[in-house]
Amino acid sequence: MRVYLPATIDLLRKLVSDGKLQPVGGTGFALTPALRESYVSGDTEELEYAALIDAARASLRLIGADEKERPRRVVISVDTENATVRSDLDAAVVKLSGPIVLDDVAAVHVDTEDAEESVRAAAEVIDAADLGDLDAEFTLGEAEDHELAWYAPQELPFLLELL
Repeated sequence: MRVYLPATIDLLRKLVSDGKLQPVGGTGFALTPALRESYVSGDTEELEYAALIDAARASLRLIGADEKERPRRVVISVDTENATVRSDLDAAVVKLSGPIVLDDVAAVHVDTEDAEESVRAAAEVIDAADLGDLDAEFTLGEAEDHELAWYAPQELPFLLELL
């Protein structure tokens, strides 16, 4: 199963240095049956993108929890069989039973430098956006207008060196 894990630059550094990473709260996002049912249409690629966006929003919460964290959303895409669907939490939520290893990583998605200001602002208002605050939703939308850049696992040491 392809699982999208919310992360931060610091967590990405930990994954590369240690070769493994315990996802925060064991939580990831995936194309689950509940997610598929919640959309009227969409192919697998579109629905997996929806799960990736959910993980990117969760990354905002991790960034907001640590003001020292670099304001770039990070999503780690992994292929694993250690995920259990938790549709009681949300349509795309899965729980992982243990750490992921670098060999499980299919790709990493990271904001570029030009997104940092929007990401920092969105991290500060993500909870208000969830509660329906229109200004906060607009701020969140500005961050989500930035596409995440795609990196292959073997590119991670070079990416982290540049950051």
